[in-house]
Amino acid sequence: MPRLRLLVIATSIAMAACSQSSNDANPATPAPAASASAADTAQASTANPFFTASTLPFQAPPFDKIKEGDYQPAIEEGMRQHLAEIEKIAANPEAPTFENTFIPMEKSGALLKRAMAAFDTVTGANTSDALQKVQEIEAPKLAAHRDAIYLNAKLFDRVQSIYNQRDKLELDPESLRLVEVTYKDFVHNGAKLSDADKAKLKDLNKEESTLSTQFTNKLLAATKAGALTVDDAARLKGLSEGDLAAAAQAAKSRDLDGKWTLALQNTTQQPALKDLDDRATREALFKASWDRAEHGGDNDTRATIERIAQIRAEQAKLLGYPTFAAWKLEDQMAKTPDRAIAFMQNLVPAATARAEREARDIQDVIDSQHGGFKVAAWDWQHYAEQVRKAKYDLDESQIKPYFELDNVLQNGVFYAANQLYGLTFKERHDIPVWQPDVRVFEVFDKDGTSMALFYCDYFKRDNKGGGAWMSNLVDQSSLLGTKPVIYNVANFTKPAPGQPALLSFDDVITMFHEFGHALHGMFADTRYPSLSGTSTARDFVEFPSQFNEHWATNPKVFAHYARHYKTGEAMPKALVDKIQKARHFNSGYDMTELVAAALLDMGWHTIPADAPKKDADKFEMGVLTKDKINLSYVPPRYRSSYFQHIWGNGYAAGYYAYLWTEMLADDGFEWFKEHGGMTRANGDRFRKMVLSRGNTEDLAKMYKDWRGKEPSVEPMLVARGLKDAPKGNEK
Repeated sequence: MPRLRLLVIATSIAMAACSQSSNDANPATPAPAASASAADTAQASTANPFFTASTLPFQAPPFDKIKEGDYQPAIEEGMRQHLAEIEKIAANPEAPTFENTFIPMEKSGALLKRAMAAFDTVTGANTSDALQKVQEIEAPKLAAHRDAIYLNAKLFDRVQSIYNQRDKLELDPESLRLVEVTYKDFVHNGAKLSDADKAKLKDLNKEESTLSTQFTNKLLAATKAGALTVDDAARLKGLSEGDLAAAAQAAKSRDLDGKWTLALQNTTQQPALKDLDDRATREALFKASWDRAEHGGDNDTRATIERIAQIRAEQAKLLGYPTFAAWKLEDQMAKTPDRAIAFMQNLVPAATARAEREARDIQDVIDSQHGGFKVAAWDWQHYAEQVRKAKYDLDESQIKPYFELDNVLQNGVFYAANQLYGLTFKERHDIPVWQPDVRVFEVFDKDGTSMALFYCDYFKRDNKGGGAWMSNLVDQSSLLGTKPVIYNVANFTKPAPGQPALLSFDDVITMFHEFGHALHGMFADTRYPSLSGTSTARDFVEFPSQFNEHWATNPKVFAHYARHYKTGEAMPKALVDKIQKARHFNSGYDMTELVAAALLDMGWHTIPADAPKKDADKFEMGVLTKDKINLSYVPPRYRSSYFQHIWGNGYAAGYYAYLWTEMLADDGFEWFKEHGGMTRANGDRFRKMVLSRGNTEDLAKMYKDWRGKEPSVEPMLVARGLKDAPKGNEK
């Protein structure tokens, strides 16, 4: 998942949709952030590393020099400078032209962009109480700052004037795309509203941004507090020695010596549930995850999300849309909520039918062991592993020793990128990082030229947000003369000192997925930063990442990285065959939990503005029941109360994008299969026609031009085990 980034003019950032939003109202009114005096600014500029461009390679942030106290003054001064630049553009007495309007807009906001790129990185991956306080203070100011640009009447008049005469200006295709995207973003975000409605929208945007930031911070605290700690190792029977050592280390880091702590991960289900033999412990761990943000008190998120949903419906109504989802999807590939919902609902029957068959298999195992209980959500992963072992003679403990993290990274993820695109990687130890676990690699293109920096931060920490994501520290732009600085973040269990970092196969897929986003950013080859890299529609941006997952199971790539961490021996063919045979194992469960979460997201964001505020618990169950996906033993991948994607990370009314882009990715992979698979020629063509293009042309056209036809859902249904492969086309 790519985190939303503060762009120069924020042309691809949705309306107050994430904690990183920026931009405020009419520059004629002083921005609320501009509080520093000229003397304060001059003094700060001599000591604050953000006030000048970084001298490090690729302008990478100097994290060794940045102090927590540097962020807030840099953000506030950055907003002040940015608005001054925007006002100069808006007040230009010359007739509006592309060169005197769009070019300076793209170049504006350099200080703010530098500060926010680093700030968003550390608040996501290595936050603190002080940084969270800054987040909460600056969130409404950033929302106001964002409105100051989108709702600036003089600026919009210039943008609109150029847009209206665009066909006469003989612009190159990328410049024309910038004009069209920027104009639509201004309109989409309220530029044509009356002054009274603009004022209302500003207030709603500020409140939504504040609550979104509060949600993120509440959830981080709730997730940390929700960790399950036990004082009897017998309760953890079934965990490996490495996992027990990691649990002991996690407890020790919390000053709980002599105990074991299972920290919570982002999703509903928790990795340890596969291995824990004690049913009471499994239930306790599951419920700790399920209820993490619903205990009342400061970390309960339900009132927060109820109000966010209400605000979003009110925003949409002001902007002339029946629901927030209708507003959000207008510029996406799906276009309408009805189309996205119909796409998902068409998946429900096949997904739930397969999940029910899988449940029967699990119940048979429970009954054969005289368990005396019906399968519950906290039993699924544990007994599914036993089903997998019985059906395919395969369990996770057999696989993990062949997936040591560094080997997967260098001989899997990097190797696939080399085979497809000719990339090579060299680790650097002279680039400052935000936390000691972070590693940095310089990326070299096929001709040996240095093209990017790549940071990876893979281990779980209590002060790190849940899940996995990609973002940029520096965007690619030929206009600005910048090359990409990209990072991936994940939440894998950190091993105890001296132990190897062994991954599940799901973790391996996560690494390939997030690196697919990284490639999308690294290969960016555009003039304008607003159109660069992953600055695309939500229901396109996950396509390159989900497509890249396919190379994790490519026989050539798999054989290169699936090696025993002790002996270096390749995974035996018999075990590889078992994995291949079991590739559709649990696919009904996996698809059902994903569709349930996506429908839950769409449910929250199709609430009309005149509806009463919803009770989170009742509303959630109502949506799942209405959509016929409320299987008790297959909970949604995320519940409303800890659904960070939609309340804090910009995926509001957009979580369906993971399913939509699975369709694109699986259909797109068929093209590779039809044209010889993993070859440099195929990789170079994909890079040239898709990965390098960012948002420089209509995305549906981009896909069709590369693929040669419209996407089909059939390959996804086959790849996910929901439909049999056509005869003679079995994978």
